[in-house]
Amino acid sequence: MANYSLADVKVLRDRLGAGMLDSKNALVEAEGDLEKAIEILRVKGLKGVAKREGRTTTAGLVTAAEGTGSATIIELASETDFVAKNEKFIALAENVLTAVAAAGATSVEAGNASAIEGTTVESFVNDEAALLGEKVELRQVATVSGDHFAIYLHKTSKDLPPQVGVVVGYTGGDAETARSIAQHIAFAAPTFLSRDEVPADDVERERAIVEETAKNEGKPEAALPKIIEGRLTGYFKEIVLLDQAYAKDSKLSVQKVVDEAGMTIQGFARVKVGA
Repeated sequence: MANYSLADVKVLRDRLGAGMLDSKNALVEAEGDLEKAIEILRVKGLKGVAKREGRTTTAGLVTAAEGTGSATIIELASETDFVAKNEKFIALAENVLTAVAAAGATSVEAGNASAIEGTTVESFVNDEAALLGEKVELRQVATVSGDHFAIYLHKTSKDLPPQVGVVVGYTGGDAETARSIAQHIAFAAPTFLSRDEVPADDVERERAIVEETAKNEGKPEAALPKIIEGRLTGYFKEIVLLDQAYAKDSKLSVQKVVDEAGMTIQGFARVKVGA
């Protein structure tokens, strides 16, 4: 006769997210002792973590939170979408975000070292991964400083948690325009805020490429300077936020929208699952 009840199995599943069979087996091994069964599941799960170390995490979610003077955005990665949409995984991500933000971490390394419930984020995540049955890792951490913040979390599928997240730090302007800029960033994926941020070596490399291309096309020597500058402008429009055509009205640049709103973008971060 079983020395546990279905209610005991439900307790294990609710508390740990463990499977039905695993929960039953743990209770049998623990002779009905719930706390011992929990320990058994954790030990078995942590052994699985080591085995899963080499696996690839291609799924997950992004989440963000605003603090005083800064906002933090993270990606918590999993192996499959099945785990990514699990309520316990989503709750884990929020707990990790809170710990990372409280520690003021600006990198994955610092994020993993952040304190949470008497241990580190890395250890905490590994413990939870043991119960979720997949490799789980903190894969991206970014912070943005600013007076005000707009946070936009985009779902690429209605069945999954947000896969793309954007944080914009700004001063002046209004929240509606700031959110619209955040949505633009999610769509257009700029790399830099302004041209000044683009490394000089990158610009010179691009200049050399467009110059060589123009010469190979047989363009007149006298026209080369104008052609090169025109193509460099196109290059900046691809990677620089303020130079980009505004997603909601391509006749306007983001710079124009920002100026008309009386705001200044102080910084931004864009995080995408798997990127």
